[in-house]
Amino acid sequence: MKELIRTGDRVFISYLTYRLSEAGIESFGMDAHMQNSLGILPQRIMVVDEDYGAAQRILDEVRREG
Repeated sequence: MKELIRTGDRVFISYLTYRLSEAGIESFGMDAHMQNSLGILPQRIMVVDEDYGAAQRILDEVRREG
């Protein structure tokens, strides 16, 4: 598994995982239990090694949209 992104932005995480799932890429949220009510602790989004390149392209697209 590889880390795709680390962020405390819950809305971004939600949208990114939605876009990844649309593309058939399963993502795994790590550290979600560490999130506090302010959302200042980062959560890692992980993908399997084989999906990392495609996931990185989707991440780049999502960042451009934002």
